[in-house]
Amino acid sequence: MNRSFSKVLRTLVVAAGLSLSLASSLSFAERAPLVPLPSPSGVDHPLYVPANPSDLSKGSEAQSRPANTAPPASQSIWGTANSDPYNYVSIPDKEASVLIQRAGQQWRVIRNGVITVYGGWLLALAFFGVIAMYTLKGPIKLHEPLSGTKIKRFNAFDRLTHWTMAFSFIGLAFTGLMILYGKYFALPLMGGVAYGSFLMVCKNIHNFTGPLFTLSIVIFFLLFVRKNIFGEGDMAWLMSFGGIFSGKHVPAGFFNFGEKFWFWFGMVFLGLIISASGFVLDMIVPFMDIQYLRGTMQLANIIHSSAAILMTAMAMGHIYIGTVGMQGSIDGMKTGYVDATWAKEHHEIWYNKINK
Repeated sequence: MNRSFSKVLRTLVVAAGLSLSLASSLSFAERAPLVPLPSPSGVDHPLYVPANPSDLSKGSEAQSRPANTAPPASQSIWGTANSDPYNYVSIPDKEASVLIQRAGQQWRVIRNGVITVYGGWLLALAFFGVIAMYTLKGPIKLHEPLSGTKIKRFNAFDRLTHWTMAFSFIGLAFTGLMILYGKYFALPLMGGVAYGSFLMVCKNIHNFTGPLFTLSIVIFFLLFVRKNIFGEGDMAWLMSFGGIFSGKHVPAGFFNFGEKFWFWFGMVFLGLIISASGFVLDMIVPFMDIQYLRGTMQLANIIHSSAAILMTAMAMGHIYIGTVGMQGSIDGMKTGYVDATWAKEHHEIWYNKINK
């Protein structure tokens, strides 16, 4: 009798438990589906990147505010990078006293979402634009046959500085892209251990090559700043886009307007911004007392990545025109001399000056 009662009681308890579980499941099922949590490293998967990546800047903070209003400027990463209160710690590192660094999540969203997405599209657009230009139009040919007469354009030191800057830039671009995008394609192929070792090598190459790139920019600037002053022929070249679409010859000086724009904006402006922010990230800023706090490093990382992606996209066009995109253009930096026909067709103002 007691055994029968125990069996019945256990049956009732199990039935009640199943009923409560079913009821709770139905209750949760009626709720709106929850937004999946981001991965530990931030917005690391396409599922977490919305159709409009600019919405990422609102972050999880926006979900807790009425109507998802954007945060005021004072609460963005630019205003809160190093604004967190410091508590007391008995060790020298005062950064350890910050329990929650509020700008950290904002930086992660901008870096892994906005910069990664828009930067990737910009690089893809530049790369496939160059491929389309070569496929549809082909390299720019000379209108006259080569004369065989050589004109000196660059000396040995000019070329050494240029190639030092070029190869250091390629090394920085490759390793930088691996650091930014490698986890999306290299990590699944290589595995965590091998990818971690590979990324550490890339990081060290990137860090030690940076100062060499900066030095070459400074030297190249001093060598060619006078020849890159805007002057005769530049406005005509700009108005006709260098004759790239019309195919007509546009007279230019030692450097044309396109080369001068690359010199001032691409090499000097972007190059020095990349170098300055890179020095902050490497913690080697000279002649200044800088506190390398988390917020400072995050802001430097955003500036560094954005400028580097833009410079890399522009460099694709420069490399294309300087190699396979224009007949005879690489000769000047390879041997120091160019053919007289090339000089007359592409830099007629300079050609006339040296032949007076």
